[in-house]
Amino acid sequence: MKLLFSPPSPFVRKVRIVAIEKQIADQIEIVQAHPWPEPTAITPFNPLGKVPTLLLDDGSPLYDSPVICEYLDSMGEGPALLPTSLHERLRVLRRQALADGMLDAAVNIVLELRRPQQLRSEAMLERFQSAVRRCVRQFSVEIEDPGRCFDLGQIAIACAVGYVEFRLPDIDFGLSAQLSLNDWWSIVRKRPSLAATEPTLV
Repeated sequence: MKLLFSPPSPFVRKVRIVAIEKQIADQIEIVQAHPWPEPTAITPFNPLGKVPTLLLDDGSPLYDSPVICEYLDSMGEGPALLPTSLHERLRVLRRQALADGMLDAAVNIVLELRRPQQLRSEAMLERFQSAVRRCVRQFSVEIEDPGRCFDLGQIAIACAVGYVEFRLPDIDFGLSAQLSLNDWWSIVRKRPSLAATEPTLV
């Protein structure tokens, strides 16, 4: 298998964490394929031009991160990251959707801030920032003891918190006020799968 990736992508990080937790990271070749400025290395496999895109051994592609993570969870010997019971499965998927949605807002903030000052939309920046702040508050309700539970929902939340800390350290999203979330993050960030996937700039 080949994983098309860009080092700063939190969605790629989620997939890589899942691969490590499932003990199958050595079965995946990591191939850099940057989506900016033009995703020419990605579009032959994914019309969206986005990472992550996973190429299976038969050449067929999988995208995006929720689909890839579910596929990887069906493999390997690590603990299941998606429960089989409907109620528990929906709870984990809802948490993943919350974290991925926050990441969408955070990525939009990064992109908006890259535009020239005169072209930025302050209204959209405030909208995205408000969404991130609401998600941060909700995360405190959604996190669980990482010693007991580290499923796909918790992985997604970790990637969201890590991305905001990495990309937008100068914006106050209220993380410091969420004491339980801070305590959780101080433990989770030291987990080997997270330590091995620290984001880097390209």
